[in-house]
Amino acid sequence: VLSGCGVYDGTEIHEASAILVHLSRGGAEVQMYAPDVPQMHVIDHSKGQPAEAESRNVLVESARIARGKIASLAKLTTADHDAVIFPGGFGAAKNLSTFAVDGKDCKVNREVERVLKDFHKAGKPIGLCCISPVLAAKVLSGAEVTVGHEEEEGGKWPYAGTAGAIKELGGKHCVKEAVFSLTPFYEAHVDTKNKVVTTPAFMCETELHKIFDGIGAMVKNVLKLTGK
Repeated sequence: VLSGCGVYDGTEIHEASAILVHLSRGGAEVQMYAPDVPQMHVIDHSKGQPAEAESRNVLVESARIARGKIASLAKLTTADHDAVIFPGGFGAAKNLSTFAVDGKDCKVNREVERVLKDFHKAGKPIGLCCISPVLAAKVLSGAEVTVGHEEEEGGKWPYAGTAGAIKELGGKHCVKEAVFSLTPFYEAHVDTKNKVVTTPAFMCETELHKIFDGIGAMVKNVLKLTGK
């Protein structure tokens, strides 16, 4: 499920690409979706500032990542899929929810909330990375998720405050690294009760290949939970 195209106002493209690569390697068939709604705003990524005169549609922008093969989120049903995965990027906090503005008092897009609740009720796995675990924390009370560490540690974890917000949303935060350790898949947290799998990704200032590997751990665990 995508949220636009571009880290500051949509889907984090490297995360989406990594998820697709790992799903392909795992032999999964993939369908991409996005809500057919206007973006909260448009960011000029060369300046990191809002482009005041512009407006864009989340589905239309997400189609850039999907190479045109995408459908409205309203068409996503549990009957047609074994799992659902949400990449990060600020679009998850701006277009899939109002977390970027409202924090713990945020609202989640109606279709996003429906999808999360439907997959949870069906006992089908949900994967999320970077900032998107806040969606599960808001919608699925008591879900265990990770966004990495709970302290900034000199700038290594610039969004560490999100962990506190997850607790305020009713979720349980679990500290995880963004690097591979001797413990298999250490950098992805698996909430076996709720079948929610999360990994920090770009919540950490680290090398791209480590983020790629962490996302791989998340995808592998999601696929494992499908039982296929």
